[in-house]
Amino acid sequence: MEFGLFVGLAVFFLGILIGLPLCWVFLGSSVVALVLIGSPLDFLPGTAYAAMDNYILMAIAFFIYAGGLMAEAGLAKRFIRLSYVLVGKLRGGLVDVGIVTVTFLSALTGSSVPTIAATIPLLAFPLEKYGYQRRYTTAVLCSSSFLGYLIPPSVPVLIYCLVAKQSVAAVFLSTIFPGLLLAGGYIVVNTIICSRYMFPSKEIPELPKGFAESAKEVVKSSWSALPALCVPLVVLGGIYGGVCTPNEAGALAVVVTLFVGMFIYRELKVKTLWQCTKGTLMTMGMITLLLAFGMGFTRLMIREGLAQAMATGMIQAFESKYAVLFMMNLLLLVLGMFIDGVPIMIIAVPLLMPLVTEVGVNLVQLGAIIVINVGIGVVTPPYAISIFVGSKLADIPYEQLVKPMMIYLFAVGLPILFLTTYIPALSCWLPTLVVGPGMVGPW
Repeated sequence: MEFGLFVGLAVFFLGILIGLPLCWVFLGSSVVALVLIGSPLDFLPGTAYAAMDNYILMAIAFFIYAGGLMAEAGLAKRFIRLSYVLVGKLRGGLVDVGIVTVTFLSALTGSSVPTIAATIPLLAFPLEKYGYQRRYTTAVLCSSSFLGYLIPPSVPVLIYCLVAKQSVAAVFLSTIFPGLLLAGGYIVVNTIICSRYMFPSKEIPELPKGFAESAKEVVKSSWSALPALCVPLVVLGGIYGGVCTPNEAGALAVVVTLFVGMFIYRELKVKTLWQCTKGTLMTMGMITLLLAFGMGFTRLMIREGLAQAMATGMIQAFESKYAVLFMMNLLLLVLGMFIDGVPIMIIAVPLLMPLVTEVGVNLVQLGAIIVINVGIGVVTPPYAISIFVGSKLADIPYEQLVKPMMIYLFAVGLPILFLTTYIPALSCWLPTLVVGPGMVGPW
């Protein structure tokens, strides 16, 4: 490795350790490496422009905006009611309501934090009167939050497709089965362990009695939630029906959400609209800077042969494809403990693509693996944004949420990751069926 490249990497890791903003860490590391290598700095503006000159950035902005609007438009309350009549009678069913609600909201927000921001205030405190510890309800909702990354439309999937230049429709579909397995696994684990986190209560939740009353309540709650359910149906139906591009689908999601929130549920106010707009602009500014400077850094690493050297070294060190994939997951999991998902994808995807191509991994499957890893990073201490948000919203100390969340991580999250890693059909079968083998490739 050239001395300049080594110093650039050292500056990068030093910047992360001392907590500098990552976009400036990317830029500073690239400048140091280029100067020491003796390469012209005009490499950076051209690479930054090429990274930003992509239509998927517009789709990301629209889906982030739509997700912010959905979290404020009263959709969560309708999904809680629907989930309540569907799973409320199961053992630990009131916590299952939260898991199912997060699954529904994930199909609307495409992210993790909005789902728990909408559900924790509505469930964590009210369920205390029925005997559920607030820390446990909050921990389950926080653990469920990364379903927002797996159930399409998903913002991390869009970022992966932008960096890896893969089909948005195919990678959207690749995470559906892992996401549904994750939700189902969480419900099973909750059924087994919920009694440990309950205290005696004389309060009994009101549930419909008998088949006729239950059916009537399902119809009523489904009708109430129907306008909200129309949003993902319109968006995904438009993409897979060939009616609109991901950009147009994102714009359509914003329009439909505005209509539902302002004129049907009437809970979306002008003040909230401005807050969502400002939040989206700030988020997109961060993503754009990370993408521009981060792609410059990773392209420099690739140009100087780091990616190919890493691929060759990994294959020589671990002759088995399965061992290479295990080490790749280990690397991504460790990164997720300390770095946010967007910079992980910007750093890791270009460097890992030569490696997985060498061992014969499909790039659609790679998208599913990386998105699951990024999702696990959301719930893995010490840097776990969902735990920070959940702790603040539920007024529970950070450390009290970690133990129950680790049960869900080790019992469900990690097994789903390794199933997706070692069973290609789990992520590739549905995309192949819907969009065709030409868009997915051999697996």
